[in-house]
Amino acid sequence: MTSRKPDEPLARNSRLRLVRPRALATARRAVTTRRTRPAPRPPEGTPPRAELARQARHVLADAVRIARWAAVEHGADTALRTGPGAGPAQERAATALDLTPGQIRAGWDRARLAGLVELHGDTARPGWRLHAWDRDDSAVLRGWVALFDAWSLVHPAPEGVAPSAVAEVVEAVPQVLSLLQLSQGPVLVPALLDLLGQRVEELREERCEVPAAEPAPESPVTPAADGLPTLLDWALEGLAAVGALTLDPGADERHATLTPLGNWAVWVKLEQICVAAQSPAGNIEQSAEDMLRGCARLTPGPARDEYRAWLAARTLSSAVSELLAVARGEDALLRGLAFEALRVVGAPAEAEVRATVAEPSLRPYALLWLAEYEGADPDDAQEVLTREESTWLWVDTAAAVADHGESELLVRHLDSAVQGTVPALLDEIRAVGHPRTVQVLVALAAAHPDPALAKAVRRAAFQVHTGGA
Repeated sequence: MTSRKPDEPLARNSRLRLVRPRALATARRAVTTRRTRPAPRPPEGTPPRAELARQARHVLADAVRIARWAAVEHGADTALRTGPGAGPAQERAATALDLTPGQIRAGWDRARLAGLVELHGDTARPGWRLHAWDRDDSAVLRGWVALFDAWSLVHPAPEGVAPSAVAEVVEAVPQVLSLLQLSQGPVLVPALLDLLGQRVEELREERCEVPAAEPAPESPVTPAADGLPTLLDWALEGLAAVGALTLDPGADERHATLTPLGNWAVWVKLEQICVAAQSPAGNIEQSAEDMLRGCARLTPGPARDEYRAWLAARTLSSAVSELLAVARGEDALLRGLAFEALRVVGAPAEAEVRATVAEPSLRPYALLWLAEYEGADPDDAQEVLTREESTWLWVDTAAAVADHGESELLVRHLDSAVQGTVPALLDEIRAVGHPRTVQVLVALAAAHPDPALAKAVRRAAFQVHTGGA
């Protein structure tokens, strides 16, 4: 910015874009080199993608029919005010599609989980995957993988089992799937139960900061005591319901076998973990905070790859909670990056992100996330923010730049403010009460080449610090 008179309006040609990757990139160091490796090949015997997509279309055939019926019933280009999952719409769908009400409910849930329909409050709209279903194998496979990731939501967990035990089993199931994938054939259910019990015990030990007392001899802890056999049956049935594996009663013992789709999906997840382990950041075993710090030096594309690999190694519920915990911290850059990672999570994060709208420090980020999730163009999403929320976010991003960027980036950030003059910007910055206001103003005053503007900003910082008007 060139020198100008103190009362001259600021030139402003860009609207506020504070949480998009372009703005966050102002505090990232550009990456000029990155290790690469050849594209991995799936295991021998894996069907071609076209065949995998055909199988995925078969698994989701009823869900697609129901989603398309709903789109036609209510108008493909308008919001679906009522879904066929309940009430009169369910009965009409059952009659029109020759399905039972139970099949309609199940298919509607699958359509939601696979992204064939998107829910926005009490409104449902056809998802982009539904439009691309017949022509885009990648969209089909992504939709099926979304359903595969949500297997625990396909049918309710058994009654009478503690929610904490259910959560432990959901977190331990990837280990069971890995054994099935490595076995390349059927595995007896008792062997899977032994592995599940071991993994649950490992998870408990990892979470226990103080060693627990040894259990009394008369009341040993066993898998059966925790209800693990029932929970394993529930998990296997849920995975079978989404087409990831088959269950066979067998001559002597029941056994489970991954389907080609399930085998491919587990391989993809394991490959993502390997990619992360071999990446320059190496974030796969890091906490959310350390992972985001590592991604701060990456450009947006590689950063998203890191987010995906980090997420693939965790249950989505725990990953979302961990990311939001980081977002509540003091580092504004990590706050923005946490919501970038949540964009990669997508629909499974909606409920928890929506809940953060009530938190002042997260509200602007959450509103932008929700606007984009509901289909707003990223460049227009900021329209959902009030002027005060936009100003608060401007200060938060300025804090990220001040902490992690260079002085010239902070000066350039001044031109992204919604206010047209420096006095107006300073007045509104003081009014929003961001906790980093003083530090941001001091850093901006030190960085700006215009002495008159720098003096005005320093005066504002002093006034905020002393509580003056």
